[in-house]
Amino acid sequence: MHLCIPSNVGNNKRWSIFLELLELKDMANTSASVWCLFLIMILSYEFLYLEIIKFGSCESQNVSCIAKEREALLKFKDGLTDPSGRLSSWRGEDCCSWAGVQCSDKLGHHVTKLKLPNLYSNNPDVDVTSYALGGKIHPSLLDLQYLKYLDLSMNNFEGVSIPNFVGSLKTLRYLNLSGAFFGGPIPSFLGNLTNLHYLDLNSCFSDSNKNDLHWLSTLSKLKHLNLGSVDLSKVGTYWLQAVNMLPSLEELHLPACGLSILPLSVPLVNFSSLSVLDLSNNGFNSSIPSWLFNISGLEYLDLNSNNLRGEIPDGFAGMINLQNLDLSKNSFIEGKLLKRNLGSLCNLHVLDLSFNKITGDIGEFINGLSQCNNCSLESLHLGYNELRGILPDSLGHLRNLKHLFLMKNYFVGSIPESIGNLSSLEEFYLSENAMEGTIPRSLGQLSSLVSLDVKGNQWHGVITEAHFSNLTNLKELSIAQMSRNITLIFNVSTNWIPPFKLTYINLKSCQVGPKFPEWLRNQDELKTVAVWNAGISGTIPKWFWELDLVLNELDFSYNQLTGTLPNTITFMPQGIVFLNYNNFIGPLPIFSLNLTSFHLDHNMLSGPIPHDIGERMPMLADVDLSFNSLNGSIPSSIGEMSFLLTFVISDNQLTGKIPDIWNNIPDLYLIDMSNNSLSGDIPHSLGSLTALKYLRLSTNNLSGELSPTLQNCTLIETLDLGDNKLSGDIPTWIGETMPSLLILSLRSNMFNGHIPRQLCNLSLLHILDLGENNLSGSIPRCIGNMSGFSTIIKDNRYESQLWVVAKGRDLFYDVYLFLVNSIDLSSNNLSGDFPEELTNLSRLGTLNLSMNHLTGKISSGIGRLQWLETLDLSRNQLSGMIPPSMVSLTSLNHLNLSYNNLSGKIPSANQFQTFIDPSIYEGNSGLCGLPLPTKCNGDDDPTHSPGAGDKHIEDGDDNEMLWFYISMGPGFVVGFWAVCGPLIVKKSWRHVYFQFLDDTKERVMVFVSLKLARLRRSMNK
Repeated sequence: MHLCIPSNVGNNKRWSIFLELLELKDMANTSASVWCLFLIMILSYEFLYLEIIKFGSCESQNVSCIAKEREALLKFKDGLTDPSGRLSSWRGEDCCSWAGVQCSDKLGHHVTKLKLPNLYSNNPDVDVTSYALGGKIHPSLLDLQYLKYLDLSMNNFEGVSIPNFVGSLKTLRYLNLSGAFFGGPIPSFLGNLTNLHYLDLNSCFSDSNKNDLHWLSTLSKLKHLNLGSVDLSKVGTYWLQAVNMLPSLEELHLPACGLSILPLSVPLVNFSSLSVLDLSNNGFNSSIPSWLFNISGLEYLDLNSNNLRGEIPDGFAGMINLQNLDLSKNSFIEGKLLKRNLGSLCNLHVLDLSFNKITGDIGEFINGLSQCNNCSLESLHLGYNELRGILPDSLGHLRNLKHLFLMKNYFVGSIPESIGNLSSLEEFYLSENAMEGTIPRSLGQLSSLVSLDVKGNQWHGVITEAHFSNLTNLKELSIAQMSRNITLIFNVSTNWIPPFKLTYINLKSCQVGPKFPEWLRNQDELKTVAVWNAGISGTIPKWFWELDLVLNELDFSYNQLTGTLPNTITFMPQGIVFLNYNNFIGPLPIFSLNLTSFHLDHNMLSGPIPHDIGERMPMLADVDLSFNSLNGSIPSSIGEMSFLLTFVISDNQLTGKIPDIWNNIPDLYLIDMSNNSLSGDIPHSLGSLTALKYLRLSTNNLSGELSPTLQNCTLIETLDLGDNKLSGDIPTWIGETMPSLLILSLRSNMFNGHIPRQLCNLSLLHILDLGENNLSGSIPRCIGNMSGFSTIIKDNRYESQLWVVAKGRDLFYDVYLFLVNSIDLSSNNLSGDFPEELTNLSRLGTLNLSMNHLTGKISSGIGRLQWLETLDLSRNQLSGMIPPSMVSLTSLNHLNLSYNNLSGKIPSANQFQTFIDPSIYEGNSGLCGLPLPTKCNGDDDPTHSPGAGDKHIEDGDDNEMLWFYISMGPGFVVGFWAVCGPLIVKKSWRHVYFQFLDDTKERVMVFVSLKLARLRRSMNK
């Protein structure tokens, strides 16, 4: 008998035993051969099933890939696009060695797995699409009759539908098409894959809301289901019924699926195997159903970012296997922390209740947790709630805690000393609360601590070396105070060497100075350095610049640092610099190529802006060099900063023209070049900045007419061109193409012509300043329809500044500019009546129409301007009386009506009692009454001769005077003895009283003597 032995026999132990038996010499007869064959079947049954055993002859078995399957794979490859050449290894005879292909020895080298995910999908440094497979899936996959595993995740099939033949791959147990950008709804033929154990369609279907889940019912073997980000908004409550029919399901992931209904009751919960449930980021608008907490095997529950409300149900106590509870980002309306059934929490590893509206005192909750015999809690996240109270000492009993997040609540008091008992603590976040106590020294015992963030409070006391004594693992430290008041002092010796190597430090409004902190000398791993408003003065020492740091952020702002800045600082991509509000001198430094934010404003830098700044720092997005002494012209290389968002160079000594370089900066939204000496025209290329919102070119020497290209800036909100030499008509396109305009200031220019009626289209405008021009004609009556002067802007994120003439002087507004409502048309040649329509602007705060040629009467409806604080109508030709309704202007604090033709009596009620300066009424010959010396007729004359009735009144007055004098005597006696009587009787009171008189006399004498001495010294000089 001749046996053909498989080629891989040497790797199988049972075949080795069989070959040893064949060597026995007494095996010679037929019966022995039959016995041998039986032994082969017992020892190597899988090879008898897969390998060809031929009697009489042996054939070669070297090929380890099924030819038919190799051809199927090549057809599959031909249908795909492969920009990165990932499938370049798919050549040769052995397809089992190709990338992503796996065969099974037990199944005779049949292909069982295709693992072709995009391996670079989570790498932010590469172009993911250049590594993504695409194209079409060829039906040749049907020839892979033993295919169990198919992974095409994170590729890009550009919205093509999953081909129908996929439903015929019935041997599949694992299918992962997540993030592969297939189109259409979920195909129902997936229900034919009855052997599936794992199905992941997360972020697979992004363009359809016609998905249903009826196909799920046949997948009885399914253990893992992920439909994350698949639109199930039309499914209603059926989603729960569908997954409830999967008895083997262990993990269910339905995040961000648009589910809106979380049923409060289920007839039968069939989730006996479920251990992971993720329903986060949906739109549930109900309370938390109790059936969720009856899933006894659940170990991980995530309900974050929904709109759930109410308290946690009592059934929570039954979840003894739960290791991770994430209920963050919900809306527990007026809910309180769970204070009962705390025994079940002893088994928790992670408890996340963040981003809710949980109220109440934290003390009882922490006390309950601390009573566990062996609390397993490792991560406690209660951040972003409305919790109050003092952190209890029992917090130190949670000895297994590694992550403690308590930020964004209303905790008060100090950190308890017991915090030092949490020897495993790695992260401690207590930022943005209302704590005003001290930071305990026991914090220094936390040898495992990596991140400490207690910013946004107002700590008091002193930080010493003891606070950091054992923090050998500390990498991130943030103690930025809530306000700029310095109440926390760092008191460490000059030769202190910290036990840690920080990568992140943020010390705001802590007294670190006056000297530059020497303990930073050994911090050579820093990535972020933010030590601002720290009372540091003097120069930054040379050794700091020589630490050879590669920084994300450098912030020494709001100190008193002096000296020059080097050009040697290196930054990571998207690095930022804040060295503003110091006293740095010298030329403007050029930092790293990677810098994106550059703030050196409010210093004493001088010299020109380097001509190649745009070439050496091309990645800059935010530039602020304002309030320095920079001179010279604006470099044209600024045009190479294609990522620029904000560009502020105001309040310098720059000259020359604004360069015409703005065509290639598409996202620039803020330009401020005000308060310089720039000249020439406004460049046409500014009109290419379609994202521009804020343009401030005021207080320069710009001339010419406004470039019509500016009408392309349709998003502009602030247009401040005041205090220049611009001329021509005010363009009508301002009112036609800039609907978002909030501020329009063209004051102190040479504009002429009429005020365009088109400006009335600016419904959001709340500051209009056209004063000090040569405008003529009447004030458009449609100005009374501008609703911006009748409302307050709701969005106070307002990136603008402006000088506004109000209350008789120039006032600078920045933070509260959104509250200002002002119209200034003063110092022009306007004529016509005072428009009645102006009185419709109910929230107008400043109205200045002075120095024009207005005629007629002041509108009687002016009393409706209840918010008016400044009213200046001086130097016009207005006539008639001051409207009586003006006494209702109770907010008015600055008034000027001088040099008109007004007449009649000046009102004397309410605010008018405070207007005692006669100059505000002078130049009106017809006005009378206080504060003018001119009395009105009848003010002093008796109205008529006394008669009988008057005699009765006078008699009444005489009687009242008589009784007044009669009562004066007893009143004097009572008052005298009420004060002097006790002094006569009580000796101690008498001593105190006369001592007070002596002290008062001495103070007066000293004061008079000092004044006389100073007067003599000044006269002798």
